[in-house]
This record gives sequence, C-alpha cells and structure tokens, in this order.
Amino acid sequence: MMTKIMKRSAIFNFFLLFTVFASSVKVLPANAAERTVDAGTDTFDDANADTLNAASATNHYPIIMVHGLFGWGNDELFDINYWGGKNSLREFLTNNGYTVYTPTIGSISSNWDRACELYAYLVGGTVDYGQVHSQAMGHARFGKTYPGVYRDLGTADENGNLKKVHLMGHSMGGETIRVLAQLLENGDSDEIEQNTSDISPLFCGGHHWIESITTIATPHDGSQYDEIQAAFEPFIHKFFASISAKGGVLDSNNPCIDLKMDQWGLKKKSDETYTEYIDRVFDSNIWKNTKDLSIWDLSLEGAKELNSWVKAQSDIYYFSVACVDTHAKIFTGYHTPNLNMNSLLIKSSIIMGNYTNHSEGKVLVDSSWWPNDGIVSVRSAIGPHEGSADEIIDYNPDSPVRGVWNYMGELDDVDHLEIVEQESSHQKELQNKFLEWAQILSQLPD
Repeated sequence: MMTKIMKRSAIFNFFLLFTVFASSVKVLPANAAERTVDAGTDTFDDANADTLNAASATNHYPIIMVHGLFGWGNDELFDINYWGGKNSLREFLTNNGYTVYTPTIGSISSNWDRACELYAYLVGGTVDYGQVHSQAMGHARFGKTYPGVYRDLGTADENGNLKKVHLMGHSMGGETIRVLAQLLENGDSDEIEQNTSDISPLFCGGHHWIESITTIATPHDGSQYDEIQAAFEPFIHKFFASISAKGGVLDSNNPCIDLKMDQWGLKKKSDETYTEYIDRVFDSNIWKNTKDLSIWDLSLEGAKELNSWVKAQSDIYYFSVACVDTHAKIFTGYHTPNLNMNSLLIKSSIIMGNYTNHSEGKVLVDSSWWPNDGIVSVRSAIGPHEGSADEIIDYNPDSPVRGVWNYMGELDDVDHLEIVEQESSHQKELQNKFLEWAQILSQLPD
C-alpha cells in the first residue's frame, strides 16, 4: 500500500519538477546539458548487417538502449533525445557502424509492465501485461500496439543461429531489461498454470534471445535517498527537469508529457490540459492500491524483492557500469559532491553520502553505500546484492563470463545525468565510452 505521505510528496515534487520545466535553460549549469538517441528505421534488416556493423564484429545483433524512469527514447521532447540530448547517441553509434534502437516505454510504470512493452516494441503486436498479473494488479491486460522493430527476433538465420539482441539500460532501464530476460528465459509460472487459452509467448519461457545485458548507473539495490524521502524525487524529477528545461516554455500538448499509463486508464486526452492530466494521474487510486509502479521497484525493499526472482541467466553476458561524482571528507568519511556535479543532484548526493540505516527488518545501509552519482550509489550500480545470489566479478576484457555480472568499474567525475546528457567537458570521452561498449558487445563470442 502506498502511504499518503508518499503520494503527497510525489505530487509536490512533480509540480516542482515542472516549475523547473517551464524555466529557461539558464536554470541549469553548463554541465547539465544533454544528448540522446535518434529514432532510426522502423525495422532491423539482417541483410544489411555486415555493412551496418563495425568491421571487427563477430556478431551483428542490434543494440537496444532502454531509458530510465520518466525517460523517453528519441526526440519527442522538444527535439531532445534521452540518449545524448541534442546530439543523438544513436546516430553517433550508427555512423560508426552499429545498429541501435531507442524505444519509448512507460515513464513511471513498473519494471514488469515496462518489460512487456519492450517485448512488444521488439517483436511487434499489442502489449500483453499477462492475464494473471493484470487481474492481480487491477489494470487492463492489453496496451499499445507496436509494429515491431525486429520481428525476426528469436528466429534462425541461414546457418541455424538465433537472431538475438544486446540490451543496454540506463538507471531503471537496467532493471527493466533484467526482467525482460527473466521472463523470456523462464516465463512466469502463474501465467503458465492459470492461462491455458491465450498466453503470450513472453510468459512461456525458453526464449534465449538476449546475447548481453549492460546496465549503466542502475539502482539494482534501490537508492537510500528514495528510502529517506519516500517519494519519486530521486529517480523521476531531477533528470526530467534537467532535460525538459532545455525546451523553454511548457507545451501542454507535447507528446512526451503522456506518461504512457494506458493500462491504468490514464492516457492523456486530446482536449486535456497538462494540469488536468497530471491532477488525474496523481488523484488516481493506483498510488495507494498497488505496488505495480516504479515507486516501489526503485525503493530498497522493492529492489530486494525484484532481485529475489530476477536472476542472472547462464547464457547471457551481464555487464555493469557505475558513475561516481563524490569524494570522502577527510575527518568524517562522509561523501560530498564534486564541484562539477549537476546542481539538481547536490541535495540528494549529500544525503546519500552520510545516510545509514540499521533498523531490523530493513535493508542494511552502511558507509559502503556513500559513494554515489547524485541518485544511485556505486554499490547499488555494481550489481544486485540484496535478495540476490548473482555472482559479481571484475570485468576481464580477454574473457568476459556468461551468467555472472562483469563489473566494468566506475566512471569518475560523472554524475547520473551527465552519462546520458553528455554536454560537458567529458562529452567526447563519454561518446567514445559508448562506442567502446558497442565494440565490446559486437565482439562477444557467439
């Protein structure tokens, strides 16, 4: 059950967010700009894979880059991309020979619902959230219909090899792609047992369609700031505020403002103002009646629950990357933000940098959680610990290992926004980092 204080705090922060939204670009410091990924073609053409991918590639699987909370895929928001801002990361990678897609899925939905949407985005068809799941959660079973960007996913090529994908997620997007892999490979026992008539292939299991999963600044164990605030603020508002402020004056009809909550009957109406729409969303009973939302998945306890059933799959390469933009104080050891941190993240970073919790029955938070990127602690970004038996090892470029988390290390002096915004002194360095990751993925042993 969502508490009243959580709902009130979420509403307050949401309107605070759009106060920033309506402000000029001067609200943000120079390092808070952004760059993101373009839309690209509608479908993946395997016939062109050899020319589209880098010459040294040993596999030609497309890379699917999945946005985090309150994100979007391409340039829906005033021609600003989530992945790269005004300079598309997708276009950058495409120009270097890689096939990349950047879907737009639910902004504040649960990881389960987002995974179902991502599946439909890839293979095409109407989103099926599952008969059992939808009945239990109290929302519609079916959602938006997608044409499918890779309708041949999971089929065999002329040599009998399966056509797969590389999944890459920023922030909550990293949790979403883990859930998709879990469902594809293992299905869902409740859906299998109780829906004997029209179950979606997603819930049947046995689909080994994912070559790799890469998570970037993902809160695998949740965020201690979310624990303190009991609100959306750590994950939703700050990133969206930073991006949207670039657009200047708020356009209430901007398509990005649709939170894509169709399954809850909360789709923005054509004649509905922005204020009316937001009021309707936050006045909904969903906030007190369900955990099937991002606000739960991104909490410490919600992340622990997710980790208990979402496991690393033995046939998938898992990679994780952390961002850190804090340093320890000499006398206290508390972590404080570096000078270059986006001003929107300073408050949360300071709180995260000294918070502990030893309460019985709660996730233990000690000093190992203090280094952070303003929203996610390094510890949480390394991989799932709480409620998880997944193995985490240091990444070895000569021999990456399937079925375990290959931790690729920290990106120093990079905050949670900058890694995808990429408009700072680190811009070229960060673009090349994505290029490096794409090269690693394309050269994985098949």
